[in-house]
Amino acid sequence: MLEPADMHNEQFSKYYQEQKIIPDDEWDTFMDSLRRPLPTTFRIAGSRQPLGTLSEIPTFLCCTTSQFEDEVIPPPSQISWYPDGLAWQFNVSKKVLRTSPEFKKFHSFLVHETEVGNISRQEAVSMLPPLLLDVQPHHKVIDLCAAPGSKTAQILEALHANDTATATSTPPGLLIANDSDSRRSQLLIHQSARLPSPSFMVTNLDASIYPVLRSATVGGHRSVKGSPSQLLFDRILCDVPCSGDGTLRKNVGIWKRWQPLDGNGLHGLQVRILQRAMRMLEPDGRIVYSTCSLNPVENEAVIAAALNSHPEFELMDVSSQLPGLICRPGITNWSPTVGRSIDTSYPSWAAYIESIPEDKRSESKMLETHWPPSNAGTLNLERWCVSISLQIVSMLIVFVVLPSMRIYPHLQDTGGFFVAVLERKESHRPSKSKLAGKRAAEADATVSDSKKLKLDTRLPSDEHEDVSSAGMSSAEPSTAVVGDDTTTDRARNGHASKPKLADPSFKEMPYTFLQPDDPALVTCIQQLHLTTDFPTTNVLVRNPDGDPVRSFYITNDLVKSVITHNDASRMRLMTSGTKVITKQDAGRGMDAQFRILGEGLPVVLPYIPPATIMTADFQTLRVLLQTYYPLCVSFAEPFRSAIEAKGTGNHVVRFPASQSGDTTLSQDLMLPLWKSNVSVTLMIDKKAKSALSLRLFGEDMTIATREAGKQKKSAAAASSSVTQLTELEPQLEQDDKEEDENDDMDTEEQ
Repeated sequence: MLEPADMHNEQFSKYYQEQKIIPDDEWDTFMDSLRRPLPTTFRIAGSRQPLGTLSEIPTFLCCTTSQFEDEVIPPPSQISWYPDGLAWQFNVSKKVLRTSPEFKKFHSFLVHETEVGNISRQEAVSMLPPLLLDVQPHHKVIDLCAAPGSKTAQILEALHANDTATATSTPPGLLIANDSDSRRSQLLIHQSARLPSPSFMVTNLDASIYPVLRSATVGGHRSVKGSPSQLLFDRILCDVPCSGDGTLRKNVGIWKRWQPLDGNGLHGLQVRILQRAMRMLEPDGRIVYSTCSLNPVENEAVIAAALNSHPEFELMDVSSQLPGLICRPGITNWSPTVGRSIDTSYPSWAAYIESIPEDKRSESKMLETHWPPSNAGTLNLERWCVSISLQIVSMLIVFVVLPSMRIYPHLQDTGGFFVAVLERKESHRPSKSKLAGKRAAEADATVSDSKKLKLDTRLPSDEHEDVSSAGMSSAEPSTAVVGDDTTTDRARNGHASKPKLADPSFKEMPYTFLQPDDPALVTCIQQLHLTTDFPTTNVLVRNPDGDPVRSFYITNDLVKSVITHNDASRMRLMTSGTKVITKQDAGRGMDAQFRILGEGLPVVLPYIPPATIMTADFQTLRVLLQTYYPLCVSFAEPFRSAIEAKGTGNHVVRFPASQSGDTTLSQDLMLPLWKSNVSVTLMIDKKAKSALSLRLFGEDMTIATREAGKQKKSAAAASSSVTQLTELEPQLEQDDKEEDENDDMDTEEQ
């Protein structure tokens, strides 16, 4: 672990002082703030609010101010600019929080609530891009570089703004979370499991050449003649790969390895990703571009290059969206370095190229867009791009501020970031009638096979256009088109499609929709007593043959349309919808039964008849948390009689909002149970049980934790015994030596 005295990098200081991102008289304060660890920040899931009134949180976590190493630590406080008071800050670092006994309760709270999705442990500045996207439940959204997924989760919460405390809504919109790294894509799947959504998909593709997707339902309207049209997005997040030097406060290793060419090398990819997003956007859509870098080559230079290549776009004024957020103006002049030695002497790309021998120019990795464009002054970069230096780094963000406004970097204790919000100019947005005509024309247009390029074909950054957005100049599609006529025909005829595995390198199992009259699905609905409006047409399984082997997933109509009109392997679909129901193994001689998964219950709950839901109290919940398989006779009345009267299988129990002693439940709690012949068990995972126990009863009373505690004590006792024995060994060896010497003396005397 680096000490503050060792946190320097001469190249870093020289480069950024030459960029003049910070006034000279603030430089020392700025650098000092970079050497301090970040506070702990977290966000309450907007669609959950599991702790009741938010004002209770500081009392629950930390009743009074704490003291650590003679320093007074105040209780957690709300982040002033985050809407509805859902984001919190605690002024201790992650390391201190994890290792100090003083904060054990708070750390346990964060860990358990994060695991079940009620809280997101997220850096404050990382919360900004999803807020600025302004996602609504009907929006079609794509997060092009989504891993590890904290921003994805935040977008998903916005999509689920109409959720209730106990039930998940089915938004008509869509969120596709994409990442080019297959292992990082698994992180997105893990994140999404915390907020199950029928409107969610994960893909594993290169964002800079993301393929055209097709859908029969576009913008809420059916395509002409049932033909699939290009899926355009209402909101696109480009949180692009970057050098990451805005994260110095938490990633201290950057102090040692930072070098200026990292940003230069990423610039081209960043431009291509943003340009690709511009071609995937609905005419009245919005793009948010962000990095955790301070480097103008990765920030303003990328925005300038994209705006010049797509002059129909402009930067947005979102200054009123987050009152309380302190911002700094961006810069319109910067000087990229052409070497590791911080050579920023070239005022333009032309001057740099002229300095290189003609036969060596093709080897240069510098692009013209690394430098400020000649029209930088007309792009409103200084007016629109704002540096949010929330006590640390010059976080560049897009806001309208007065040109003379200067904010000091120590005012809001965060990390460094850059964010810009782009939309089409009003003059380039077509009327609704023109838009409908354009979509109809797209629906009738056919794309020849010769123009369907492979996914791994890299396009020059902006030389070609795919199926263009309405209101933009049309060109022949030249990006990959994910889909095939066979899949489309099957979907059109109402048959479950079997997606072709066109990409042999993609090993994930495809998703296949079941027919509503599938025998296994019919049996499932009967066993669980689901209502007739259960969306049987949107139930899928994960295998190419459509056999309902074990688990059922559910999606909304738009996700179904995307899956059935696109090739599964070319799309590299990692996950889709949410798993809601699975088979429960039965005893010998008994038929297997279906049960609702704990994470799937909020999705299925609207289709469960209220009359079939049981009611129980705090004491019943305590027993279920403390014991794996409590006997039915161990419960108090009236729950004992109610559960004994139920048959074997899946049941749902409601714990009404109430207060008992020190325990308060501020809203109804719905949980799934499984009843065997003589016992019951709570069908949620161990981590969810621990989080629930800690939240309601102030301690983790689950049997898994108690057993782990016993094992830990046993291991500690064994370790202590070994230590004592080890400490005794030198003395025993000395005793043996003295005994041997005495034996020798006795022999000599004899």
